[in-house]
Amino acid sequence: MRWSLWLLALFGIAVAVALGLSMQAGTVTLFVPPYRLDMSLNLVVIGLLSSFVLLYAALRGLFRMFELPVQARRWRAQQRERSAQQSLLNAMLLWMTGRFLRSRKAALQGLSQVDSLLDSGESPHQMSLTLMRSLLHLLAAESAHALRDQAARELHFQQVLVHDEGRRVSQTLELRDAAYLNAARWALNDRDSQKAQQWLAQLPQGTVRRTMALRLRLKADRMSLQHLPALDTARLLAKHGAFSASAAASLVRGLAMACLDDCHDSSQLQTSWKLLQAEERAMPELALHAAQCLLKVQGDPQIALQWLLPVWQALINNSETQLPVQRQRMVQVLSSALHAVEPDSEWLARIEQARLANPRSLELQYLSGMVCLRHGLWGKAQQMLEQVAPRLSGGELQRQAWRALAELAENKGDTAQALACWKLSAKV
Repeated sequence: MRWSLWLLALFGIAVAVALGLSMQAGTVTLFVPPYRLDMSLNLVVIGLLSSFVLLYAALRGLFRMFELPVQARRWRAQQRERSAQQSLLNAMLLWMTGRFLRSRKAALQGLSQVDSLLDSGESPHQMSLTLMRSLLHLLAAESAHALRDQAARELHFQQVLVHDEGRRVSQTLELRDAAYLNAARWALNDRDSQKAQQWLAQLPQGTVRRTMALRLRLKADRMSLQHLPALDTARLLAKHGAFSASAAASLVRGLAMACLDDCHDSSQLQTSWKLLQAEERAMPELALHAAQCLLKVQGDPQIALQWLLPVWQALINNSETQLPVQRQRMVQVLSSALHAVEPDSEWLARIEQARLANPRSLELQYLSGMVCLRHGLWGKAQQMLEQVAPRLSGGELQRQAWRALAELAENKGDTAQALACWKLSAKV
């Protein structure tokens, strides 16, 4: 249908032109003495239009002929620019595939082409060329770092930081941030955490909070054994979703334990404990580790019991979901803390109530026997420990149970029973 309409329109235009040319509206007479030339007006109009078209075409052709050298130079510049872009792409591809020697060779080739274009000034894309040159220097520095050529790496790195007038301010800032981040990563690969932190300190505030910068800062802090700053960085990364939930919890827990291990006395340990967040203090492994550290530095065992109380309540409420190793460690630490304080009837009632609620729990029966021993309830303690000692799976708990039975037998004067319990304790 469309072609039919075009065909009809073309026929209409042809008819209109034919009718217009057939009408002899006037005559143009040209006097060239001694001659006289009579022409129709239509012929004169057609001749003028044809002359104008021929003159315009001749002028355009003449101008095109004069522009040929400029176009040739522009074409050569475009070809060299495309070759430089191809070298940049090849360098990136070869670097990502691990062919670092070839990547550096391609980057150097692209640099020579870009430098020649910038020196000649033939390319109209000066700003793109300066950006390309910085990227090529950065790729060459990356390849040199992979090849352990630190001299070449530093040379290309300094060229990246050179400010070019043809580059926009935003591009300059982004390239500087990229160079500093790469320099920090190179320093970490060289096991130089101090230098990595120096490079990261030069980044602006917005770049420092990016996930990549936070990851580098976390590695630098852990490498330099600065566990408290590393813990803050790990919290930010977990907040940004850089790790899975389980990985973030494990990382934060490990760093918090390392912070507690760095403490040398009770006051430092309590200060570090207060710096932890509420959800971190609620972690059973972290609370148990903190209580162990406090007891190890001869701290107040009442404070250790306060730290263990939420973990104890969680253990009682979810006893079936707790791992056996975690239950045994909880019972061991709590037994050590209760042994270091004066007899506490409140804790005795808690443990007895938990034992009655979970009569099949060997760990709770052991803990109840040890607490009864601490409170002077020797008969009940001996009864429960004799029942649970042969069935305990934890080596330390079983050893402590046989040792307590040996001490009870010695207090009663039963030397044979005490000797047998000591032997069983030594065999565990």
